[in-house]
Amino acid sequence: MPDPTQPFILIVDDNPTNLSVLSKSLKAAGYKVHMAVDGEDALAQVQRHHPDLILLDIEMPKMDGFQTCIRLQANPETKGIPVLFMTAIADTESKVKGLSLGAVDYITKPFEEAEVLARVKVHWRLKQLTDSLEQQVNERTQALQAAQVQLVQQEKLSALGQLVAGIAHEINNPIGSIVGNVSFTQNYINDLFGIIDLYHEKFPQPGAEIEEELEARDLDYVREDLPKLVRTMKDAGNRIKSISKSIRSFSRADSDTKRPFNLHEGIDSTILILRHRLKANENRSAIEVVTDYGNIPEIICFPGQLNQVFMNILANAIDALDESDRARHTAIQVYPNQITIKTQLVDKQVKIFIADNGKGMSEEVKAKIFDHLFTTKAVGKGTGLGLAIARQIIVEKHGGIIKVNSKLGEGTEFIITLPI
Repeated sequence: MPDPTQPFILIVDDNPTNLSVLSKSLKAAGYKVHMAVDGEDALAQVQRHHPDLILLDIEMPKMDGFQTCIRLQANPETKGIPVLFMTAIADTESKVKGLSLGAVDYITKPFEEAEVLARVKVHWRLKQLTDSLEQQVNERTQALQAAQVQLVQQEKLSALGQLVAGIAHEINNPIGSIVGNVSFTQNYINDLFGIIDLYHEKFPQPGAEIEEELEARDLDYVREDLPKLVRTMKDAGNRIKSISKSIRSFSRADSDTKRPFNLHEGIDSTILILRHRLKANENRSAIEVVTDYGNIPEIICFPGQLNQVFMNILANAIDALDESDRARHTAIQVYPNQITIKTQLVDKQVKIFIADNGKGMSEEVKAKIFDHLFTTKAVGKGTGLGLAIARQIIVEKHGGIIKVNSKLGEGTEFIITLPI
């Protein structure tokens, strides 16, 4: 089989002797060679084989070299193939015309084998460099586009975080007042019932009108139910207060310097914010979150950024369980939806394990999971940035490591390692 890395040269000349001499020299130098006898034959071969370089005679029947070059340059697929004209015409006007049509060089007949090989080698190397440069430009362009999209996304998240934190702060004061006043209300209710009891004790026969009112209002039921209502209001207020605290903790803006942070507090805040998504819905049963926290110290970090990582991974785990449930109705009874979070201290590093028992992922998906703009979700459901940003935060911002273990049908586990 021919070596695919061999440069492929197409020689176009109506002179069999020229074709034979050039072909023999180029093959001896390690090039793969095809030959064409006129312009039409050359264009047909280019479509079939797409050479790396073309040696093109100018004076040929049917279609000369100039016309052939014009056709090659007009086709986007062949425009980038370097063309070296071969001619016995030595006037400057013809050379300028050829170069203006897109040729890169001239080889003068009769040929000097060393010159031909030298020019071919130079232009082959130039083509390699050009192709490499174009590839680098495309890669850099894609990287810049991805970075721009990521920057826009981060700006949106930052603005949203500030908005949410502001709302949470505004909520916190009235909620604090409500929770505090509920406690006073409970005391006032106890005082009122105490007065009523004292009144009954002093005036056991209050009269028919009052007896009718007491019976109509069902005082015994009110006495039993009102404290329950107050406790419910107090619990609800404390719940809102806890959510507000979690939102403010999660949305905390990071300064330019790292600071000590309790990872468990960040994880718990994230779970609380996502709690509404853990509840059962029409498509799946509830998701249980199991935490197994080790004895770990606070770490020096950017807390808001790590909270963003936890949010991305946990939200993806919930999405995976949403998808998984549609295909495993019977298995849910034996293996209910679950996300497990474990932390431990290993060799002066903190390890965080976040695992789900969802559908898992293939090796192909796993290899691309941290790539920019890669997503397996439907259009509009995901940006393809969440895990790419998570990797950047862990690796570049905190000098840590983030890895993923997953198999189809066996769930997914993310392992984050952070220095203390």
